[in-house]
Amino acid sequence: HMDSVLDILDALESPARGGSPGTAAALGRDLGLCSTPGCRAVLGEPPAPPERPPALTPGQWQLLTELLRHDPATPEMGAVLAPDGSTVALGPLLAGIEAGLRSGGFGRPLPTLDPPADPLWAVTIAEALGTSFLLARRADNATALGPDGCWDDVENPQNYTLRGPPSPVPDPVAIGAMDGVVLGARLARGHLPVAELLRGYYGAGNGSEAGRPPSSYRRRDFGALAGQGRLEKEVAAVLGVLRTLSPTPEFLRDVGTQEVAAVARRAAREFSERYVECPAIVPRCMWGARPYRGTPALLRPPLGSVFLHHTLEPARPCRTFSACARAMRDMQRFHQDTRGWDDIGYSFVVGSDGHLYEGRGWHWVGAHTKGYNTQGFGVGIVGDFTATLPDPDTLALVRDELLPCAVRSGHIRPDFTLRGHRQLGHTDCPGNAVI
Repeated sequence: HMDSVLDILDALESPARGGSPGTAAALGRDLGLCSTPGCRAVLGEPPAPPERPPALTPGQWQLLTELLRHDPATPEMGAVLAPDGSTVALGPLLAGIEAGLRSGGFGRPLPTLDPPADPLWAVTIAEALGTSFLLARRADNATALGPDGCWDDVENPQNYTLRGPPSPVPDPVAIGAMDGVVLGARLARGHLPVAELLRGYYGAGNGSEAGRPPSSYRRRDFGALAGQGRLEKEVAAVLGVLRTLSPTPEFLRDVGTQEVAAVARRAAREFSERYVECPAIVPRCMWGARPYRGTPALLRPPLGSVFLHHTLEPARPCRTFSACARAMRDMQRFHQDTRGWDDIGYSFVVGSDGHLYEGRGWHWVGAHTKGYNTQGFGVGIVGDFTATLPDPDTLALVRDELLPCAVRSGHIRPDFTLRGHRQLGHTDCPGNAVI
């Protein structure tokens, strides 16, 4: 869990224990998280394996070395569960933090890359994306992005398992890379202790469920930094840097300039569509869903309708992962045990924490809009909106992210209709304030 990592960072940065603000990121590189050619060209070759710092207990040292031991065959390893419900790979996160610190004047300066490439982007996402899409281009049925995965226990996470064939950029790597870019850019503008930065960013240990943590806006914030072709430019640039290295990485041999440009263009487009323009969807296994009862019926996409609901109970919007996951379990229990349905009725549920939560999902007929369940998806917003609107960010999550993404991915038709539950039945749902 991220809290365990923050405890380690606190110890490493404590002046009373002989630590300093740059210790954690540099130690990560020394332990092998920066093992790719591009990352080593930027941050330097790791020295001999370090000994345990006196500030860390043997247990903390063992955990840290296990988390930061990079293995290209299992890129999802080294991931931790953050309080906002996201799973973050520490490698690109800490690499971005070190690049940000050094570009801000803390530690030895970063090298000037030729062709020009931004070191922060190179060590977080650009090299990983370029490598992944080049390898996928040359292999049959290979994927270049994803998949997501699930923890065995979100309260006491031990094992993370991917839900499909792995790529070099599974979801934890993508999320860690985006966070590395956002936080590295922040540190380049001004110094802040890393533990303090991460604690504030992920909303760890604040003891409150009153507001969303900054990390829940990572897609928006990364998109702002990557806009106007920046991501494509950096992927092409770092592939150019890799071609100048000796020896040239095998996957880049015989790759021409036009192919590099095509790979960069495709990588930037597909990454942006998946991780910037589409919302994060928390899978059932992450919020603790019970099994479906009976045999689900398949939907036949693309569908022509989306039906908007409010949950009524719980009446208060949920603003953290833990609160929203609890609301999902309560709703599923009510729908199955009290109403006798096979599962939670909604296709998706919208929290005010910045996440969508998978109910019956894209593929299975729901129980949300009687008489119309096979014709569209049911989207419920957590809360009672009889008299008040959901906050603007929550409405934007549906309007500007979910619906365009669903059209682009072929789940709903471009000419779909969006209607409130009350327009199709005798109900006040989704509330007077919404429709």
